[in-house]
Amino acid sequence: MSAAAADRTARIVFVASVLVTVALYALPELRPIAYPLTLLSTLVHEMGHGLAAWLVGGDFVSFEMYSDGSGVSYTAGVTSHMARAAVAAGGLVGPALAAAAAFMAGKRPGSARFFLGLLCFGLSAALLLVVRNVFGGFFVGGLAFVLGWVVFKAGPHAAQMVLLFLGTQLGLSVYSRSDYLFTPVAQTSAGRIPSDVSEMASVLVLPYWFWGIVCGAVSAGALFIGARALWKSS
Repeated sequence: MSAAAADRTARIVFVASVLVTVALYALPELRPIAYPLTLLSTLVHEMGHGLAAWLVGGDFVSFEMYSDGSGVSYTAGVTSHMARAAVAAGGLVGPALAAAAAFMAGKRPGSARFFLGLLCFGLSAALLLVVRNVFGGFFVGGLAFVLGWVVFKAGPHAAQMVLLFLGTQLGLSVYSRSDYLFTPVAQTSAGRIPSDVSEMASVLVLPYWFWGIVCGAVSAGALFIGARALWKSS
C-alpha cells in the first residue's frame, strides 16, 4: 500500500470511529454498548495516576475498578507538593495523552499492531502487579485478552482500526466526562473522596477550577497534536 493510500485509510477509519462514537452516546438503545468504553476511560485515568507516581519516584500500590464506572488508584512514596500535583494531574490528562499516542501509532497498520502489543503487555503486567479487586481483574484481563487476539490473530489492518477506535473513545471521554475537571469531590464506590483538581489545589495554592482549566487545555493540546499527526500526509 502506498503512503497516500495508507494516509487515506487512516483518515477514513478515524472519521468512522468518531461517527460510531457519537451514535453510541446519542442513541439511548446503543448506550449499553458504550458501557465498556466508559470503563476504558476509567482504566486509563487511574493508570495515569499510577504511571505518574512512578515517574516522580513513588510507587503504584494498587488499583480498583467498580461496576459503576468509578475507580481508585493507591500510590505511595509521593511526598513533595509538586510530585503530588503531578500524580493528581496524571489521571486527568492521561486519557488525552493515550489518545494522542494512539492516533500517532494508528497512522500505519504495522505501528498500530506494535502499539496494541505494548498495551496488551502493559495490561497483563498491571493485572498481576496492581489490580486488586475482582471486577477490575475481569475487565483488565478481558481487555488484555481481546487486544492480544487482535495483535496475533486479526492482522495489522484490524489492529489499526481497533487502535484508532480506542483512541477516539479516550479522546472524546476527555469532554464527555469533563465535569469532573470542575468538581471538588469525587463520588466512587469506595466513598466520597477529594477530586483530582482538589488535590492539586491543596498543594498548589490556586483554586481547583483553575487546575481544571489547565488540565483541560493540556488535554486539548495533546489531542490536537495527535489528530494533526494522524491527518497529516506522509
